[in-house]
Amino acid sequence: MDLKGKKFLVIGGAGFIGSHVVDQLLQEDVAEVVIYDNFFRGRMDNIERALEDPRCRLFEHGGDILYPDILSKAMEGMDGVFHLAALWILQCHEYPRTAMDVNVQGTFNVIEACIKNNIKKVVYSSSASVYGNALELPMTEDHPYNNFTFYGASKIAGEHFFKSLGDRYGFDWVGLRYMNVYGPRQDYTGAYIAVMHKILDRIDKGERPQVYGDGSQQYDFIAVEDIARANILSMKSEATGECYNVGRGIGTSIKELTDTLIKLTGTDLEIEYKEAGLTFVTNRIGCPKKAAKDIGFEWTIDLDEGMKRLIDWRKSDIAALESRRKQVKGVGHDNR
Repeated sequence: MDLKGKKFLVIGGAGFIGSHVVDQLLQEDVAEVVIYDNFFRGRMDNIERALEDPRCRLFEHGGDILYPDILSKAMEGMDGVFHLAALWILQCHEYPRTAMDVNVQGTFNVIEACIKNNIKKVVYSSSASVYGNALELPMTEDHPYNNFTFYGASKIAGEHFFKSLGDRYGFDWVGLRYMNVYGPRQDYTGAYIAVMHKILDRIDKGERPQVYGDGSQQYDFIAVEDIARANILSMKSEATGECYNVGRGIGTSIKELTDTLIKLTGTDLEIEYKEAGLTFVTNRIGCPKKAAKDIGFEWTIDLDEGMKRLIDWRKSDIAALESRRKQVKGVGHDNR
């Protein structure tokens, strides 16, 4: 699709990945970008700068994919849709009923609204979780579904909803199977935070970073800016009806990741090894060849540069949060 003069709805557009998709869409010659978000995981400060662009707005009547009529209203007049809304893997593990509603029923609602509003193309955020533990490396898109998590099951369901209904109703779609995504705007304060933030939390406190097991668990880490670019390239491409790995195709062990963060933060703290706990996947590296061939995606940010960006953003965001807390306390004091 030629993006010039087109209108796009970004579902989950205030979230970690979605807000970066919004930013990169606004670098294109688009007519309008509408953000649809219920702010369960999204943050307003993720999109404050984007909303300064007159082409960008927050859908004013709501942002929940469980409300089909509001969702359909938001799609009126749109050319393309990016569907990024979902509960994360640990939330799905603890709350499968809610995950069923959001990830499965919600995705069906998105597809139904796309059909009703004649959306030209949809880019769906799936996940490498559909593969589970690797049976062979690197994992191509033909790798068997070896998933045992409810999150992965919900993403498999979403992919097949798109496959079946896209074929029946003749609309274009692309599914993106993200590897391990990290970067600026990633949640580091909630109940469900990624491993690099747990490591950085301990380093910030002057405590030894902990690695569970021997640290040999190996993942394909990919920067969020590259993930967002894959979304834009997917919308632009002629690819349709297929799912693609989005990663670097490079495995990094948890020990290697921890060593990288120790180096970048300049600490002399040493790793503390702990007994292995709950781990859904211990080995996952995606083959990037199909995405390069069909949608023109190749990664651009290596691990050192990406983690440095993450650390710098995290420091500035923590400082901003602390400043806001002090302002709130000050206002409360004045009112007493």
